[in-house]
Amino acid sequence: MMDGTAMDNTEMDQARSRFHLAMPVHDLAAAREFYGDLLGCPEGRSSDSWVDFDLYGHQFVAHLDHSRTPGVTLTNPVDGDDVPVPHFGVLLSPDQWDALAERLRAAGTKFVIEPHTRFAGEVGEQSTMFLLDPSGNALEFKAFADDDQVFAR
Repeated sequence: MMDGTAMDNTEMDQARSRFHLAMPVHDLAAAREFYGDLLGCPEGRSSDSWVDFDLYGHQFVAHLDHSRTPGVTLTNPVDGDDVPVPHFGVLLSPDQWDALAERLRAAGTKFVIEPHTRFAGEVGEQSTMFLLDPSGNALEFKAFADDDQVFAR
């Protein structure tokens, strides 16, 4: 670590940093259909109460919670959109983002926020889209044409 508190990009690339996220779902079959079939995430290990998915190289685990009820309870305004909170997602390359947006549109996906460009012409310009999984977990997929803009101020 360069400053003792955080890794620089070179160190992160060398370490192959990936996140692990576990989220509640009300139905594993619906989660398999959404994450596996719709999003194209390969399935890893599983049991009767959880399923691992490869979400663009990151470990996403759907944990069964029969009490889970779909729905977003909070939104925050961001550049004219009501962004669902909480949400999670992945930063993709522009080509990956375009391909996913087309795949989701072709499947007739109902978006919470339609694919579009946010902060156009400003610092942090990005392509973004939001959708809900069958259990109401909000996902955002975004892409920056200029990767240096991800943390730009």
